[in-house]
Amino acid sequence: MCAVGDVEAALDERDPEFIRRRLADTWPLVRRWFRAEVRGLELIPDGPVLVVGNHSGGNLTPDSVILALAYNEYAGAERPSYALTDDIGPTSTRSSFFRKFGAISPSPRHAKAAFDRDAVVLVYPGNNEVHRPSWHRHRIDLGGRHGWARLARDHNVPVVPAVAIGGQETALFLTRGETLARALRLDRLFGIRELPLSIALPWGLNVGDFLGHIPLPAKIVIQLLPPMTVGDDPRAAYREITGRMQAALTGMAAERRFPVIG
Repeated sequence: MCAVGDVEAALDERDPEFIRRRLADTWPLVRRWFRAEVRGLELIPDGPVLVVGNHSGGNLTPDSVILALAYNEYAGAERPSYALTDDIGPTSTRSSFFRKFGAISPSPRHAKAAFDRDAVVLVYPGNNEVHRPSWHRHRIDLGGRHGWARLARDHNVPVVPAVAIGGQETALFLTRGETLARALRLDRLFGIRELPLSIALPWGLNVGDFLGHIPLPAKIVIQLLPPMTVGDDPRAAYREITGRMQAALTGMAAERRFPVIG
């Protein structure tokens, strides 16, 4: 368990000046490569708020990076914003780069400390969805994880859903690889439940996506939805919010003409 001082120190690693510099040299490149379009940033209210998104694109999850960059450009780096992230993967809290951008542990204590600072807190509950097959790209799959709904209820903060499309077109994702991981006993030996397979640059057949890949320049669009309140039943809120996210994603998919091109 983290001490209060450790939690506050983790939040203090967010560096607005660093964010401003990176926005200047990174955001233009990312925006052009993915022809990124983020709609509805004005729907994020003042005060503490939990932004809950779906994400895609393997371990790189370009849509989560796009949303973080776009919001910091829109609201300014001084507006406190954090992302609840694991301690593994390229955008984890192990990276000083992402800690300076506001990556913090997904623990309730870190989230509470961020809300106490009136911060925007971004969370992506569906880790398993980033390797879903590309032909399932238009499905919201948060894996039944509704801890974020309890978090919003416990701290009385609104939830702003963020719906993204295009990330699962940055490579050809074939399978999450649960069966393969079990066959190789990776679940028992290392606790690895998935060994995803994809066709991606520069590897061709990409096993595990451990080293990442060069994403195709698929057009990525993110739509934020109006704030929603979580009542006394987090499971009911999960169903309602993910239902609205699915309806939005289905509508966004209907707007696209071709994969990758958008």
